[in-house]
Amino acid sequence: MIFEHMDAVIGEILGVILVQSGRLVVWLITLGRWRGEPLFGNEGRIYGAAGALSFVRDGQRVITETGLLFIGIASYVVLIFAALAIATNF
Repeated sequence: MIFEHMDAVIGEILGVILVQSGRLVVWLITLGRWRGEPLFGNEGRIYGAAGALSFVRDGQRVITETGLLFIGIASYVVLIFAALAIATNF
């Protein structure tokens, strides 16, 4: 009975990890000038256009949750390719 919904729980956990990883990458690359939307926030729905990955609010670029997810996935893909490149050289 507990294991029936385990795939949904694992999916949500992975989603949160990827979004938080995207938030960290955005913060590191932009040195804090840009920021990510708060976790489980509605800021993107209120201030951004429908389907937007980012928007500007009060002069600061805000990356939506979907944008953070894409950035998080891309960062892990880059890390995997970098690890494969290093591993094949040895």
